[in-house]
Amino acid sequence: MPPVDRRVLLSSGLAAGALAAGEAAAEAPGGAPLIHHVFFWLKNPGSKADRDQLIAGLETLRAVEVVKQLHIGVPASTEKRDVVDNSYDVSELMVFASVEDQKRYQDHPLHLKFVADCSHLWRKVVVYDSISA
Repeated sequence: MPPVDRRVLLSSGLAAGALAAGEAAAEAPGGAPLIHHVFFWLKNPGSKADRDQLIAGLETLRAVEVVKQLHIGVPASTEKRDVVDNSYDVSELMVFASVEDQKRYQDHPLHLKFVADCSHLWRKVVVYDSISA
């Protein structure tokens, strides 16, 4: 069996769950739904204040009209396994109706404000975008 990329496996499982929960987005005109999963590593990993500030910033993105679903989370206390990567501090999972809507989100003033206001909090960001195969 080939080696498994833990982040891809984790992101794929979460994306599948979000997609199953977002059937309305799947039926939207204009293309296949897009799952946008972002992982953040804080500059100050143990800082509850920084984590809470980042989460509050992410919450503001709910107001972007093209965001069909938004889940904000922190690593779960699940069984430690080789395929589980829980080294991140905060994650966000969004569902968009199409690739075009995800692009609108990227350029949206609320997203740009979030980046301007919160980018000082993270040292690393990893994004996984996927559409149905």
